[in-house]
Amino acid sequence: MNGNKAIRIALTKGRLEKDTVGLFEKMGFDVTELKEKGRRLILNIPGENMEVVLAKAADVITYVELGACDIGVVGKDTILEHGGKYFEVADLGFGRCRFALATKKGLDFYGGVGVKTVATKYPKAPLLKIADGIVDIVETGTTLKENGLAVIEDVVPISARLIVNTVSMKLKKERIEQLTDLMLSQL
Repeated sequence: MNGNKAIRIALTKGRLEKDTVGLFEKMGFDVTELKEKGRRLILNIPGENMEVVLAKAADVITYVELGACDIGVVGKDTILEHGGKYFEVADLGFGRCRFALATKKGLDFYGGVGVKTVATKYPKAPLLKIADGIVDIVETGTTLKENGLAVIEDVVPISARLIVNTVSMKLKKERIEQLTDLMLSQL
């Protein structure tokens, strides 16, 4: 576990990273190093005794679960896919999208008899008649529409979540709660 008093935060690279850096900026943190990171993956927030580790979504969960990082910002979709032992302490409200069931436009997915096949990670599968429908992450639905697909049912809403290592929550409780409260006050 990250033994020193600094708080180490794992951020999912990409859109959640940008949204979180924006939140840190609203909180009054100096985010210069985060914005000018180059290829570095471990960055400091000056004056806050905080380090930021940039990682793939699944790695954020691993780093928090194993104690390499105290806190993580990751999408609910990754939490649902990977699970783990940590505390999910807050819905940060950004990175909103949803898991949805989609099928070829006009297809009666629930009608008829027989077993239906549902694919994931293959948005063209229903068009190729490999599957009757797909479950995928949908933000605006544009990609589905462009491929002749339509959402027929929302499965679960997705957004960025704040997760905390179980041991860090005990050893660094006061600092983590202060940071969490400050984050939530800026949303």
